[in-house]
Amino acid sequence: MTPISITAETIGHIAGLPITNTLLASWLAMLVLIIIAFIFSKTLKEIPGKFQNAVEAVVEAVLDFMATIAGSRQIATRFFPVVATIFLFVLVSNWMGILPGFGSIGLFQNHAGETEFIPLLRSANADLAMTLALALIVVIMSQIVGIISIGAKHHFGKFISLKSPVAFFVGLLETISEFAKILSFSFRLFGNVFAGEVLLIIIVFLVPYIVPAPFLALELFVGLIQALIFAVLTMIFLASATQKPAH
Repeated sequence: MTPISITAETIGHIAGLPITNTLLASWLAMLVLIIIAFIFSKTLKEIPGKFQNAVEAVVEAVLDFMATIAGSRQIATRFFPVVATIFLFVLVSNWMGILPGFGSIGLFQNHAGETEFIPLLRSANADLAMTLALALIVVIMSQIVGIISIGAKHHFGKFISLKSPVAFFVGLLETISEFAKILSFSFRLFGNVFAGEVLLIIIVFLVPYIVPAPFLALELFVGLIQALIFAVLTMIFLASATQKPAH
């Protein structure tokens, strides 16, 4: 049975920097997205064919859905490129994690006199460092958007207010909620992906044929839902940052 590790394993070093199997998987996911984007950009036509029509219809439907989340079509269109990029990266990373070879192809390394198996590839979002980095990007971006949209005074006025004890307490809660977003974002995605990875390893070890198929389908669905949740919350945070604090 493949050993289960909650932390990403180091498979090598580049210029003294450790390269983990989850980092390698994230690079592979980015490469896949770049190749797909390049191919699709070369096939775009002014008079779209059936496939391009289908893709445009999906994008339009998703944009309409995001407009209901953001409360404005203009705001949804403004942030849609960022939200869609995060959605696609999380989705591809999640789905690649169940491909053959992930977690089963690797290297044998000697640590403290013991030989350990190190998977060459592992789902990128099964690494807390990756999900934490995504959460930090979203939260920091929301702060920047807030400063640009409503000004530094109004934006930081959400968190620091000396107008009254109640306003100060509300600002304190807002500050705590900003840090809670980072923890919620990172642990939600990490927990679901890591739990799915452990479940598949156990099922494949116990019953390697036929039985794992429904669980693989379940992981495809969970991967889609987690990517969608991450994207929706990103849109909510970015859209709320453009609103001035209400009294």
